[in-house]
Amino acid sequence: MVELLAPAGNIESLEAAIGEGADAVYLGLKSFNARLRTTNFAWNQFEAAVESLHRQHKKIYVTVNTVCEERETERLYRFLSYLNDVGPDGLIVQDFSVMRMAQEFFPNLELHASTQMNVESSNAVKLLQNNGIKRMVLARELGLDEITKIKKETGAELEVFVHGALCVSESGLCLFSSFLGGKSANRGMCTQACRRFYKAEVPGGEKSGYYFSPCDLQLIDQIPSLIEAGVDSFKIEGRMKSAEYVGSVVAAYRYVIDHYKEDKKGAIATGKRILSSDFARSKTTYWYGFNSLDEGVSNAAQKILNPDQAGGTGIYLGKIASIKSPSKELSIAIRETLPEDASIEQKNFKLATLKGGNYEPDPGDSIRLHRQDDTGRSSHKIKTVEIDEENNKRWIDIPDGFKVGDEVYLLQIKAVSKRYNRVLPNDISKFRKQPKDEVLPILDLTPVKEKELSYFPEGIYAQVSSISDIFAVQGLNPVRLILEYNSETSYDLLNHKTVLPFSKKQIFISLDPFCSAAQEDQLTNELELLIQDGYKNFVVNNLAHIQILKNKKVNMIGGPYLYTFNRWAISWLENQDIGAFIMPYENSRRNLESTYEQNVRSRVLVPVFAYPALFRMRFKLPSTYDFTFFQDKEGSIFKVNSTKDGSFVMPEEPFSILDKIEHISSSGFKRFLIDFSKTKVSKNQIKAINTSMSKALPLPDVSRFNWKDGFYSPQQIEEYKLQNERAKSKSSFPKSNKNNSKKPNKQHKPKRK
Repeated sequence: MVELLAPAGNIESLEAAIGEGADAVYLGLKSFNARLRTTNFAWNQFEAAVESLHRQHKKIYVTVNTVCEERETERLYRFLSYLNDVGPDGLIVQDFSVMRMAQEFFPNLELHASTQMNVESSNAVKLLQNNGIKRMVLARELGLDEITKIKKETGAELEVFVHGALCVSESGLCLFSSFLGGKSANRGMCTQACRRFYKAEVPGGEKSGYYFSPCDLQLIDQIPSLIEAGVDSFKIEGRMKSAEYVGSVVAAYRYVIDHYKEDKKGAIATGKRILSSDFARSKTTYWYGFNSLDEGVSNAAQKILNPDQAGGTGIYLGKIASIKSPSKELSIAIRETLPEDASIEQKNFKLATLKGGNYEPDPGDSIRLHRQDDTGRSSHKIKTVEIDEENNKRWIDIPDGFKVGDEVYLLQIKAVSKRYNRVLPNDISKFRKQPKDEVLPILDLTPVKEKELSYFPEGIYAQVSSISDIFAVQGLNPVRLILEYNSETSYDLLNHKTVLPFSKKQIFISLDPFCSAAQEDQLTNELELLIQDGYKNFVVNNLAHIQILKNKKVNMIGGPYLYTFNRWAISWLENQDIGAFIMPYENSRRNLESTYEQNVRSRVLVPVFAYPALFRMRFKLPSTYDFTFFQDKEGSIFKVNSTKDGSFVMPEEPFSILDKIEHISSSGFKRFLIDFSKTKVSKNQIKAINTSMSKALPLPDVSRFNWKDGFYSPQQIEEYKLQNERAKSKSSFPKSNKNNSKKPNKQHKPKRK
């Protein structure tokens, strides 16, 4: 029987999901999950949920689907040990380090490959099957024929998203939010840059719109076909949505799954009626309904993008016009109705009036608030409405932290709200398990053998996307050339159209990080021809590439999209016969040096210049997108390149640490990548880059990305706040009362073995 899998962003959503018939739920705890901005579950709540759901013969999965820095690996190890002790039914994972640790220490943990792992082909699935992964959560950019092919060729347990928000970027490949301020989508901190309002330079002037804000996925019509294709689990997106939303969507898909055999047309019609209260964005079936890959690439954009559609979800209620604090009596009364795990923002609520919408919300309605600077969003159920007849104002309660000008949307009306049976017991005091202070055993990466890296010499590496640019980058005198494998370059290489200024030994072929079921067979055949032709060096950016090239007697370099932010992830890739690695563009110097000890730094190629692809989209942009450059409201400029291989958004200002090369080299990293992917190389660029390297001068108007400051870390922000509070508290102590002061207890830190 197919599984219906629902999101549980909080206890109310958990109860709604189970109450409407979900077979399983997925949820996150306080760390290592891709929805850090939602409530998430406390340790005792999670433990109680596992016990309660198992008693009801329901399943519970935990999201551990973010990448992990080296300094976090011990905390990750303790977290996995805790989960192993509690016993959920599976972990949804992205980072290869989780797989490596589970193989080594926790073989009983069932692992599911997250959609963030970018799995969209039979070859990727086969590699993961061979490494003990039980279930594959397929990328959302796939159609029915591709899913059918994967199931037929692998027999794997497949999970498919069927309803909810989409990412415009290919799964797991978005760098936009991270580039803007270190809030990485791969770390659960996405600020949804795709939903923003942009101004574009078009012929004759400017045009504005929500150019990259995708519609929401709705595949309720496709449920019968997906069941017949062999899909094992239907997944509903929405860990940041309200309980009412979760309940209505689960009810709709539950009805179709249970009744489509007896009356397919009627069951789908009923399911759609149930979904009519879902006040989210307009709906799309995205990659379903196309007869070929080319048809999808050409037409999918029209199905997923609507530049006139605001980035927010729900019915527009207007902007916050004014804010005031509630009376003390009202504040006490509402706080008493809130659950114990309510956020500080919910407890310190404010009253607000709205202006600009056509609907006046009532108590019980669920709303969503969007900060106008795109720094945050929050779902909220209205508890009270105050009517000021004298001034013709209507005040509703909103969570703290929002300001005048922020937008508000209606998600759900009270009329469809339901009360569900409690899932957790009233008393959860007996549930006391927490991660322990366990010490992670030391892991040493494989030492470099003599002549092992003869194919990977020290020096400058140049990467390009076109044959003509191969000649242009000769001015950098690179020791190796990396050539992106795309529609243009593949045709030239396979048909020997151009005599190249580099030998095949000096060329690395870089494979695209998105490798779908519709592409993998052709790619397999073409790679075989290239190998026969003498090409032996490949940059692999997708798990499928590893499976295709295994046992081919070639050299594989792990590309920047096989995220290697810690040595446990690297160790897993070493076990897949990968001996060298390109540092991910998001990485910081501190983490790079922490990950690689001195004796293995010769395995690393460090990007020092690039226009990193911020969005990678599987389709051409519509013809109405008649622009190359666009900017956000801060004035930052970006460019978009639409091709037969998809569309790519890049920054106008490149990432550059060219002036740091000497400093980086002194620490043992002596291989440097200058990456011109998706951009045209000019003589002036080459001259400026050479000057920057030789004189250690920074290029003007560049980004350092996360090289200096690293990822944005809410934990660090909290630590800074606590330090400041302690400092203030310490300075306020009476100096004369020495006898009453006590030294704080020293924290015990376990020693490494």
